[in-house]
Amino acid sequence: MSDDGKGAPSVADQPAVHEPSNSWIDPTERKWFGFSIVLLVAFAITVGVAGFALGFQVPGSEARVNPNTVADEPPFNEPGLRELAPGEYEVYMLAKQFLYEPNLITVPEGSRVTFFVTATDVQHGFKLQDTNVNMQIVPGQVSRLTAEFDEPGTYPFICHEFCGLGHAAMFGNLVVEPAAEGE
Repeated sequence: MSDDGKGAPSVADQPAVHEPSNSWIDPTERKWFGFSIVLLVAFAITVGVAGFALGFQVPGSEARVNPNTVADEPPFNEPGLRELAPGEYEVYMLAKQFLYEPNLITVPEGSRVTFFVTATDVQHGFKLQDTNVNMQIVPGQVSRLTAEFDEPGTYPFICHEFCGLGHAAMFGNLVVEPAAEGE
């Protein structure tokens, strides 16, 4: 040990101090970390575009009902289409093994339809093709979603939740008729 005359060791005798570096993360881990961040940003952008630009909705729980008596109480005792105003409709639907009531709905082009759907027996699904309507139908809960129909045509709806052996027969159609000339 060298002495500078004051009794203190020289700089050359002191242990080396390691400066921190980025070497504490393996290069492969760094790449996966970066990839994960890019993926999270892509998912956030996708959800934002779907929610704001494409109008995707989350089904709302409109009300709680007794699944044993809902078919005997208004408005589900007479399921079907109701016109609220020109171009504004509500549909009350019952999902039961293995059918929807009603299974045929007809509205004019340019209609805005709010669907109220509940089940009387088991869990069902309700998917209206080519729209943003896709709901889980739970006994005791009324699910609600709204869609606008600007294109005439037939929009099939299906049960997308396995509800028993007759599940494949659980479907129907929403028919959008062209607007009459002069409207």
